Order: sequence, then C-alpha cells, then structure tokens
Amino acid sequence: MRRTVLRALGLVALASALPAPAQPRLPFPSPAASVSQEVGTSRVTLEYHRPAVRGRAIWGALVPYGETWRLGANEATTIALSHPAKVAGRDVPAGTYALFAVPGKERWTLVLNRKAKQWGSYFTDPKDDLLRFEVTPSPASFSEWMTFSLEAVEPGTVRVAWAWEKLAFSFPVEFDVPSIVWAEVDAAVKAKPDDVATLMQASRWALRRRERLAEGRAWLDRSLAIQESFWNRELLGNYLREAGKTAEAIVALRRAVELSKGKAPDGYWKALEETIATWEAEPAK
Repeated sequence: MRRTVLRALGLVALASALPAPAQPRLPFPSPAASVSQEVGTSRVTLEYHRPAVRGRAIWGALVPYGETWRLGANEATTIALSHPAKVAGRDVPAGTYALFAVPGKERWTLVLNRKAKQWGSYFTDPKDDLLRFEVTPSPASFSEWMTFSLEAVEPGTVRVAWAWEKLAFSFPVEFDVPSIVWAEVDAAVKAKPDDVATLMQASRWALRRRERLAEGRAWLDRSLAIQESFWNRELLGNYLREAGKTAEAIVALRRAVELSKGKAPDGYWKALEETIATWEAEPAK
C-alpha cells in the first residue's frame, strides 16, 4: 500500500514537472479589430471587438438603455493617444483609456476611463472616469458588424466614427500639432546640437511655420558650418527668398545646383534651375 501511494505521488510530481500542453486558441464570435490614424506626428489608435447583429434586437434589449456598455464585446474598447489631445473639446493627457458608452433612447454618454485593461464594463468604477461627454447617434444604413473608423478632417483633427445596426455617431480628437512638433524639435536640437540632419529638420520646420525664423536661420548656418551640402544650400536660398533677398537666394540655389550634380537625381537640380529662372524673370522690387 505504501509503495502504491509513493508511486502515485511520484507520478503526480513528475506530471507537475512536465510542461503543460499548449492550449488551442479559439476564435471569438466577436473578432478583434483595430484602427489607427497619424495626425501630424501624433497617433490615435482604437482597439475593440466587433459584435454582429445576428438578427437580434439590439437597443434596449441586448444593449440596455441607461447602463454602461463596453462599446463592443469581450475586453473593453480602448482609445490610445500618443500625445495630449482634446477629445470632444476637453483636455485629455496622453495615454490609453477604456471607452465606454451609456446608451439612451436619444442621447448617449461616452466615458473615458483610466483603467484600460478591463473585461467588458462589469467591474468599471466611476472613480476611474476621466471624462464624460454626450453624443447624439443618428440613423444610418444597416451595419451587421460594429465598426470604428478614423476620418482625418483637417490638419490636427481626426473624427472617431462609430456605427452598428442602424445607428452612428462621431466625435473629434484634436492635437496641437505645431506645439507638439516644436517641443520635439527643441528636444532634438538640445540632444544633438551638432547633428546636421537634426539642424536641417529644425530649420526647415521654422521656415515651414514661418515662426522663430531667427533661430531657424541660426540652426541652418550651424549646419552649413559643419558640412555644406546641396540640401542646406537650397534651404538657405529659401530663407533668403523669404527675407526678400532674391538676388542672394539665387546665388545660394546656384551653389545647390553645383553641389547636387552627380550626387542627386537630375530632376532635382533641373527643378532648382527652373526655380532660378522663375525668380530671375520676376520684375525687380
């Protein structure tokens, strides 16, 4: 008897020491999906699971009115913001948030909750809510599968659009692109003050925005002092042109043409020559 028990215990110990067989991965009836959109240098990403209608009554039935809903299936739907943004006009820090809805017969409340990793909305705590705002769903053509999409409507703004069954709504997410990029430019120049590519990018951004042009020109001059190239000579021409010094700008572009031959595609320096011809043909001011 004792031997039998010891043998059984040994088998149990051996079994526990062996690696467990891999469990099969089964498909969800509501498959996972994600959608992402770049906005300037920022990004919005939604991850969710897509329930289907499957002939069921949805509103006020499968999805009750007045109760918090995961706005999808399985894990809570999440929205991730790479930088601080305005969501429906309200300030939201960078981060990943659970996105819930409280459906009503006419208006819905949407909720951004700080606890992104949740199974559904069963254990959500209002104390973790960061933001609540209202949307008014509108009638829409039938959609069997719940869908999120991201629609870039103007620089710095994207609309998060949702549709399922015969309802749809959207809300804006806005990034202050110039401020975000300026912060990244300043950090990059501080980290690499003698890197020609970094100085060129910083200088190009200043000219593109027509902001902080004195700093932009200083960055450009530093890049020229480190290593002259057709790229920074062309940019110098554009800075001089912006300052109203067309004659000097033409000299800079001619130097860019000289430096680019044999190093850049022919189309590059030919385009510069066309620009020079256009500037030379302009009446003197």
